[in-house]
Amino acid sequence: MAEIPTPSARVRLQSIDVLRGLVIVIMALDHSRDFFSNSHAYFNPIDVTQTSVGFFLTRWVTDFCAPVFSFLAGLGIYLSASRGKPKAAVARMLITRGLWLVALELTVLRVAWYFNFDYTLLKAGVIWSLGWSMVALALLVRLPARLVLILGLAMILGHNLLDGLAPADFGRFAGLWTVLHGTGYVPLFGDVRLLVVYPLIPWIGIMAAGYGCGLALKWDQADRRRRVFLIGLAMTIAFVVIRGLNGYGDPHPWATQPDPLFTVLNFLACEKYPVSLSYVLMTMGPALMLLAALDRPNLPAFTRPLDIFGRVPFLFYVLHLPLLHAIAVAWSTWRYGAAPWLFANPPGGNWPHDFHWDLPLTYGAWVACVLLLYPVCRWFADIKSRRRDWWLSYL
Repeated sequence: MAEIPTPSARVRLQSIDVLRGLVIVIMALDHSRDFFSNSHAYFNPIDVTQTSVGFFLTRWVTDFCAPVFSFLAGLGIYLSASRGKPKAAVARMLITRGLWLVALELTVLRVAWYFNFDYTLLKAGVIWSLGWSMVALALLVRLPARLVLILGLAMILGHNLLDGLAPADFGRFAGLWTVLHGTGYVPLFGDVRLLVVYPLIPWIGIMAAGYGCGLALKWDQADRRRRVFLIGLAMTIAFVVIRGLNGYGDPHPWATQPDPLFTVLNFLACEKYPVSLSYVLMTMGPALMLLAALDRPNLPAFTRPLDIFGRVPFLFYVLHLPLLHAIAVAWSTWRYGAAPWLFANPPGGNWPHDFHWDLPLTYGAWVACVLLLYPVCRWFADIKSRRRDWWLSYL
């Protein structure tokens, strides 16, 4: 792959960092809802028969985070590889960083989520999927980027054909199928179970597609902006068409509701676990249009904080979970005298039914979390810009 000229690469990195910073800040809103709302304990905020408009939109807007982040991770890997680093070195980097992320998901981040050390429950969440996607991409980087793109798109477009296959259909390999294309608990050994939330097949496809789309970084900037915008627009239109047909693309058809607004919400309620084709089109289409809008030499000053968060996303992720969790424990202890539901394994049941201030608390804690973490992230981003220590690439 040809090396990308340094000046244009720098500009593109800024647009990528700003978009990545935006989605990781929005992601913190979803996790704030996890700790300050009983919605996941007593009702599904995406289920239009149970939810309110406020809860739905608070949950739905965060749907953009994981696919955009995974796609941008693949794009960033292509950008790194295009700077002349041998592909063998890129593959080693992906394997070590990927396994590092998986290890952290099952140990440190698990404690941040649950505030206990009962390791009979392990969670395979978004960091798990990113880690294994990197390991899978390590096996693909020796292939031409166009072929990696084709493979990624094939996984995204075709994985819903596998929806009819249940883990039980695979006998003793049921757990493996759950990890690849299902959700639920996988028994490991003794009483230890793995809770699979992010199955791997579609997520590997999204990161591979991001890597393959790195070819667009070679285009002239004006041409690239136009093409990327049109691709995003085409994906958004494809979402409307495919979702509207109510056939292939999502295992849960939408239906007309008594309230027209809730019909629209039901149309937008695409399957995330595992992500459906409609879900990917719904989120990545607008994201690519926004990426095109950000692809300019000088971005407005108000994007600077997002640029900071986007340059140190993993530090933000690692810190925001225990921070939000600790704030939730403090508030709930003051309000109820104790907060055992926030130390449960996993937290969910036994939430107080009179948790009336869910959304105000959710948004208040989210804003407080972002403001508290900004100076820390700015400090660390400055360190990463000045130093090239090998261990910094793992944070």
